[in-house]
Amino acid sequence: MKRDLFEILKSHLAKKEFSILTGARQTGKSTLLHQLESYCNENEIPTIFINLENKNLLTELNRSPINILNFLPFTEKRVVVFIDEIQYLDDPSNFLKLLFDEYAEKVKIVATGSSAFYLDKKFKDSLVGRKKIFHLYTCSFEEYLKLRKKEDLYDELQRIYSDSKAKSLKFELISQEWKNFMIYGGYPAVITAQNTTEKIEYLKDIRDSFVKRDILESGIQNENAFYQLFRILAGQIGNLLNVNELSNRIRVKNETINNYIFILQKCFHIVLLKPFSNNLRKELTKMPKAYFLDNGLRNCLVNNFELPNYRVDKGELWENQVFRLLMDKYDMGDISFWRTSNGNEVDFVLSRLGQPYAVEVKYSQNTIKESKYKIFKETYPEIPLQFACMEPFDEFFFRKPYLIPLHE
Repeated sequence: MKRDLFEILKSHLAKKEFSILTGARQTGKSTLLHQLESYCNENEIPTIFINLENKNLLTELNRSPINILNFLPFTEKRVVVFIDEIQYLDDPSNFLKLLFDEYAEKVKIVATGSSAFYLDKKFKDSLVGRKKIFHLYTCSFEEYLKLRKKEDLYDELQRIYSDSKAKSLKFELISQEWKNFMIYGGYPAVITAQNTTEKIEYLKDIRDSFVKRDILESGIQNENAFYQLFRILAGQIGNLLNVNELSNRIRVKNETINNYIFILQKCFHIVLLKPFSNNLRKELTKMPKAYFLDNGLRNCLVNNFELPNYRVDKGELWENQVFRLLMDKYDMGDISFWRTSNGNEVDFVLSRLGQPYAVEVKYSQNTIKESKYKIFKETYPEIPLQFACMEPFDEFFFRKPYLIPLHE
């Protein structure tokens, strides 16, 4: 199964800019790189593949970026050079800059990095005009169905999307898959696991082994404090992120909390949403809110794999899932939240092509009290307010306007 990003990266192969693929560990970046390599081979586009976990290759390229030319095949065509784990280079910024400035007609670099954290720290030069960064998140629900080899359900979902009156005889099956997706998330290895026990074991391995690699490579000294913060954030989805409170609770400095939060963002585990405001006197404009980029990892951290209807935190679970859906459709800068100092709030304010609208998340439609949003409607009469509800769960659920992709 090819990820949706495959077609985007494939179309970028012809561009002069280098392609940099980032994302959390275990999201399938290396697999995607190999799929692109296969595409090139099938279309007689010359390639080489370099994995920088190979210490000999790493030493050779650290000695001089130009040494990469020694590995190129003899051809008049531009060679696509796939590089896995580019953050292991001593100076990836200089490496890419030199090759682009002097050899862009000979080589096209397509590289992965384990997280934006390492890339940000080492990319001393902005490389403006020389590279384009692509983010690979965990799988969307559509990708989940394809990876689970549920092509019939995927096709049925497309029919539901395209027909506003469509009803499905397979909706119960889609519903079961959706609830599993909400609980176990979108890591490819978790999706393809044979049973729930195996899924949980994979998630624990991601939590304990791969996140630990993020910790070690980012130079964190207090591992226990880091994990404590990680678990606290998992348990307070949708709450304001108060660094002072977190500092007092974990008993580390504010500076340390801010550093841990920075690392969690750059390793693609959490995202911070900024407040939306046009009225600085009345609206809260400082503290952000934190959301997780994968519900499975979040549920692993709170150690709760119950189905939604049986959970005390089903509202938080659903809110995080709505956020994750929005991340597939919107740029990060287009998603914010609204809140006043008096506690009036709306979960998400979305901006698309300068036409914002708001989404309030409620697990059940029966709990909506529209009077609570009077102040928002009076303050922003030009911004439509919609409600994202998990119940009732029917075909309309998959046709809600906030799920419409940007290009439509």
